Amino acid sequence: MKKVTGIGGIFFKCKDSKKMAEWYKTHLGLDTNDYGATFEWREDSDPTKKGATQWSPFSETTKYFEPSTKEFMINYRVADLEALVEELKKEGVTIVDKIETYDYGKFVHIIDMEGNKVQLWEPKD
Repeated sequence: MKKVTGIGGIFFKCKDSKKMAEWYKTHLGLDTNDYGATFEWREDSDPTKKGATQWSPFSETTKYFEPSTKEFMINYRVADLEALVEELKKEGVTIVDKIETYDYGKFVHIIDMEGNKVQLWEPKD
């Protein structure tokens, strides 16, 4: 079973997320919005398929990364989230929440062996 297919996003805490996004826009040319920046790309094996990687600064007081105490969270793209969650449960991996579905895909959070909260995303490409 193919598990992770790529990086879906990188999320990190900072003192002022709006100023941080503005800094990256000004100095590195990121096309930022209220959520950070989205990098679009095409799949190497099928250039007709587009994908995206999200870059998002969060307030240093965000509770979104909990129960992890880390300053970052990585989002991994996966191909079949429901099957993967079932497999992870069998392997004893901590599943933080239930799978949530949005018009842009399905999400769930897990905890890795060092307590990092990890977001898994099955995109609706």
